[in-house]
Amino acid sequence: MTNETDFGFRQVPRAAKAGLVRQVFDSVAPRYDLMNDAMSLGIHRIWKRIFLNAVAPRAGEALLDLAGGTGDVSFLALQRGAGRVICADINHEMLRVGQDRAAERGLVRGLSFLCADAERLPLPDACVHKVTMAFGLRNCTDKDAVLREMRRVLKPGGRAHILEFSRLEVGALVPLYDAWSFKVLPRLGERLAGDAASYEYLAESIRTFPDQERLAGMMRAAGLERVAHRNLSGGIVAIHTGWRL
Repeated sequence: MTNETDFGFRQVPRAAKAGLVRQVFDSVAPRYDLMNDAMSLGIHRIWKRIFLNAVAPRAGEALLDLAGGTGDVSFLALQRGAGRVICADINHEMLRVGQDRAAERGLVRGLSFLCADAERLPLPDACVHKVTMAFGLRNCTDKDAVLREMRRVLKPGGRAHILEFSRLEVGALVPLYDAWSFKVLPRLGERLAGDAASYEYLAESIRTFPDQERLAGMMRAAGLERVAHRNLSGGIVAIHTGWRL
């Protein structure tokens, strides 16, 4: 393991990445949901609904939502019937926005918030039935550690679900996708949030994230079994799943 890691297209000291990512999300938290709509033309909401269809929450289950941030996936899980949801995120500001949104919607019963590093979760072994992580794994410094923690906290027979940007597999769309990512998104960030640099990082972080097969291999190496993935929107994002057996 080297002493450096990716921060977008830059290489930075491993110890510095968490703080740099925290600065990004402190900056974007107040307008995070607005920017998600702008960045994806609202399609992220469809991706998350498809993701929750795959998760299939149940009343008797506890679900841990890692990088839960402003609460989208946690709220959907509760609405789909999850018995208990822990919305966990390393960023206080993102969680604050999520807590405010939960209070506005009257989502109190069965929902708790946890400020925690996904690489070192303050939770006991085998304590939840399902783990979700939507658009958060690429921001973690030690992704392998996160995957091992997912497996550790899952009960035997539990399943991990990851929704993340991946590799577009429709070659004709790559130039358009690149133009959107590197030219349009920073301008949207500047106009809507007064922060072009954070959205440049978000676009770059997508390109440095492992592709579909590599992430599947990392999940297997972490001890998850029956690993599978499903592309959405031609591979712009993918859903990966793996079981603790």
